Amino acid sequence: MDDFLKGKCILIPALLFISLVSFVNGASLGYSLQIVTELANIKNILGQIGPILSAVMFIIAGVFYALGQMMPPDKKANFHSTAVNIIIGAIVVGVLSVAATSFATASTHLLSNMTLNSSQ
Repeated sequence: MDDFLKGKCILIPALLFISLVSFVNGASLGYSLQIVTELANIKNILGQIGPILSAVMFIIAGVFYALGQMMPPDKKANFHSTAVNIIIGAIVVGVLSVAATSFATASTHLLSNMTLNSSQ
């Protein structure tokens, strides 16, 4: 690794650390970014949109599979692989929308503990 890349590998984590320290100090001074409220909003949005998006993706995958049945073999394989990829995406979106509550709760506890400990 040349010297330029070594400098970048050290600079990026240092900038992240400095921004985290300034965020914590800013939170203790009273002008926080209200990140906990934003996480709650994101959780609500994912809780509402996620299952709908997952259902729509399953329907789209079914349409791709049905269209693939009417195509020649080479196109049929492309449509079927696309349908399988969309189904996998629908499953991931469904799992993430169910797990969004747990993720938001865990990150809220982590951030609230960080800001409480920094203000003492």
